[in-house]
Amino acid sequence: MTTPRRIASFDHDGLIFDVRDTGPLDGAVVVLLHGFPQTSTSWARTAALLNERGYRTIAPDQRGYSPRARPRGRFAYRSSRLVADTVALIRAIGAGPVHLVGHDWGANVAWTTAAQRPDLVRSLTTVSVPHSTAFLRAMLTSDQLIRSYYMFFFQLPWLPELAIRLQSRVLDRTLAKTGMTADQIDRVHQEILVGGALTGGLNWYRAMFLQPPTSLPTRVSVPTTHVWSDGDTALSRRGAELAGQYVDGRYRLEILTGVSHWVPEEAAATLAALIDRTAAGT
Repeated sequence: MTTPRRIASFDHDGLIFDVRDTGPLDGAVVVLLHGFPQTSTSWARTAALLNERGYRTIAPDQRGYSPRARPRGRFAYRSSRLVADTVALIRAIGAGPVHLVGHDWGANVAWTTAAQRPDLVRSLTTVSVPHSTAFLRAMLTSDQLIRSYYMFFFQLPWLPELAIRLQSRVLDRTLAKTGMTADQIDRVHQEILVGGALTGGLNWYRAMFLQPPTSLPTRVSVPTTHVWSDGDTALSRRGAELAGQYVDGRYRLEILTGVSHWVPEEAAATLAALIDRTAAGT
């Protein structure tokens, strides 16, 4: 057997992605995919708790966020490329199928990866963002379309970046209304604005309409838990309720009360326990 080794980065598509690899090397692997506007540091609390439970956690800075993985142009941020990055990471770990977890945009990538490559995924835990088809249905049957207004603004070239940089106080107030703490907002400034990841992060939104409907995730067969919080201002309950219709394997919907969109930090202990429960098959 090959002795497990720490990884600090992995290569794919001519890009180099930074990785946070913590916990026992011989532990079952949990891959943690972050969302917008955050990086792998958003998983620090949850990862530490999973490490205490014996899991090895791998949290990459995804495409557009890692300094050496910021291709130009929205075309490079199609879902197919984001999923391919995750597949490349799992292969680089070399530990067989992993327990895959995603929050926000990371959840979208996790859903699609699990649907397309179930051979690489032992269990799936998605946080906040439901299966893509459930999300689209929710836009037609709930207030999800209104909640998603910002996605359409983000389609514009360069203007969102300019507005965010010139009106950083507006950004701060907006993030605070979603439930972010002052420390989290400071981290957004340092990692996303100062760190140069803003355009890369926005390009995930700009690539949304550059892929055919056939690229949407199909049905998921692996054991799955979807986590939604009732304080989420961006995602409606309707999408969470519909998500299970696209899972053929064992499925559980967990609704957290009094928790905002930023579940991995605000409810790390609860989330770690749910990931453990999903991974253990209980």
